[in-house]
Amino acid sequence: MEILLADRVLLGSGLVPVDHGAVVVENGAIAWAGREADLAPSLLETADVRRLGAATLMPGLIDGHVHLAFDGGPDPVARMRRESDPEQTALMLRSARELLSVGVTTARDLGARGYLGVVVRDAIAAGTARGPRILTAGAPLTTTGGHCWFMGAECDSPDDVRRMVRLHHKAGVDAIKVMATGGNMTAGSAPWHAQFTVEELRTIVDEAHRLGKRVAAHCHGIEGIALAIDAGVDTLEHCSFQRATGLPRVDPELADRVAASGAWVSPTCNLRMSELARHVPGRDFAVVELHRRGARIIASTDAGINHTPHFGYVGGLESMAAFGIPPAEVLTFATSNAAEALGVGDVTGRIEEGYAADLVAVAGNPLEDVSVLHYLRLVMTNGTPFTPDPLPEIAPLPAGHFDRFLQKVPAPREAAPA
Repeated sequence: MEILLADRVLLGSGLVPVDHGAVVVENGAIAWAGREADLAPSLLETADVRRLGAATLMPGLIDGHVHLAFDGGPDPVARMRRESDPEQTALMLRSARELLSVGVTTARDLGARGYLGVVVRDAIAAGTARGPRILTAGAPLTTTGGHCWFMGAECDSPDDVRRMVRLHHKAGVDAIKVMATGGNMTAGSAPWHAQFTVEELRTIVDEAHRLGKRVAAHCHGIEGIALAIDAGVDTLEHCSFQRATGLPRVDPELADRVAASGAWVSPTCNLRMSELARHVPGRDFAVVELHRRGARIIASTDAGINHTPHFGYVGGLESMAAFGIPPAEVLTFATSNAAEALGVGDVTGRIEEGYAADLVAVAGNPLEDVSVLHYLRLVMTNGTPFTPDPLPEIAPLPAGHFDRFLQKVPAPREAAPA
């Protein structure tokens, strides 16, 4: 048994702050949490006590959308396509350690070749490697030649998609991902075009739900978002309202439908978003409007894509806060909201009796400033402490990197197209 003491502990799904708090950890789980003053004195005398002092103890962080098999460099797709499965597995294990090193204790891997994610998940769960709790979707379902076809799950009809869901289930995945639209990282794929019919998407959802699995839909363009909602998917990945011009612009009516649908929005807001906002004035970020309209949001970063390393997680939370979302809400997106959306809301995502001891402690008060999450004092998964690896600094992108976006943003005097 171990007792963690901190000047501030954030309890429950609402991250309620308790001054001079205590968390009792036993057999990998939270056995008790509350005020230090309410602990039995005999417990303090017999248990191992760790005094964290001027720190905030809170649930471990959750990233709802990562790609362990992408390296976060300038061309992760090229690396994936040239590497063998053993090389990819080694990279995925490294990516997992990077996530854990910045306080991410649960991550959902939404796209790797074949079933390498199952291997990595099981290695971490068995203690062979260290990393966050991994939920994996295997290769995303896509059309022949569609977005991320090279990961290996092409399918083109209701019968095709039903069989692919069953194959994924047989292989032991935790969730199903479908590319409802094209994407930005596949040559010949347009993010604003839908890839599947509503019948095909409904078949995926019905079969996945029958097998006890949730469905994550990659959807950039408006048509794909609408079809994904109609099909009843569980999470809308990106949900960026990207248009043929390349310029995202929120459709108000569809945004209201997203909010009313109850589907979780996983906006993949990463550390580069605030840079993009600075360099490209007038850029529309859908998460802002979706939050304003009451959509259910989780923290996700798309970690691993171009120039987006896995250890940049906190930068994604900083971006949401920079867009005006209150820090306390951002923290909820990254803990209890994400846990519920991923289907592990009864296991992790909060400090509460019976939950896994997935914990982080940071210097400062993250309810007021999410940037203090950079200053870790403790990382723990299932009651086992982890010493973060040293990580390199993340260099800002050069201003010229954003020129392609500037060319697509209308001048302020222009009326927005209908």
